[in-house]
Amino acid sequence: MVARAPAFTPAFGLPADVRLMLATANAVFVLAGLALCAALLWWTARLPVFAVRGIRVEGEVTRNSEQTIRANALQQLSGSFLTLDLQKCRAAFEAVPWVRRSVVRRVWPMRLAVELEEHSPVALWAMADGNDRLVNSFGEVFEANVGDVEDDELPRLAGPEGTAPQLLAMQRRLVPLLQLLHAGDLVGLTLSARGSWRVELDKGAAIELGRGSEDEVLARTERFVRTMPRVEAQYQRPLESADLRHDQGFAVRLKGVSTNVPASAARKR
Repeated sequence: MVARAPAFTPAFGLPADVRLMLATANAVFVLAGLALCAALLWWTARLPVFAVRGIRVEGEVTRNSEQTIRANALQQLSGSFLTLDLQKCRAAFEAVPWVRRSVVRRVWPMRLAVELEEHSPVALWAMADGNDRLVNSFGEVFEANVGDVEDDELPRLAGPEGTAPQLLAMQRRLVPLLQLLHAGDLVGLTLSARGSWRVELDKGAAIELGRGSEDEVLARTERFVRTMPRVEAQYQRPLESADLRHDQGFAVRLKGVSTNVPASAARKR
């Protein structure tokens, strides 16, 4: 009589607890294999062969040399070409003085390409501690060495935190209007906590523009600008200060003379 091998028993024929044990064992083996692969990849990615070998700086860089940019940013970078966090890289380059924005990308073999955009200063931002900051062409306040700015005639803006874009927009609208006064260029613009505007001109005159929307303040300023040539012609004296916050008209101080200009006169062309 020939002995027969025992029949193969499929897994689904096993008791439920045995099937559960086998499934758990398989899952553990799979997870262990995945963990091993991940650890191997992590170790491989950090091998010296994958170290970043160079950084190419692109864009208009006038405030910093490429060497200075690399020196400032590299000390904040960690990881290899494969493991570098590009968002952290971007933040590291944007922490370099004068850098407004950066775009970082990997370039094979083992290099980084960094495109930089620098701040373009257009105004000073007055700080309570006396250490003025700078305002760029987007109305963003940034910190840099003010002494590095070639233009020593930047207007000085002052206002509550977060209002720099509003002040810059108003300054740009006021400049061509105030030039018609021939009383000097705008060198200072202040927005108080209560929303009142004040202008300073480089010949020493100060003008209180008052409160209201930008359009309302500009319309009031335009009426004042149209009126002043007649007032100055009458007294033959330069403007020292003006207050446009009166409903009845303007209070004007010329050198040695104070006068009021009624609203009716201000409306005349």
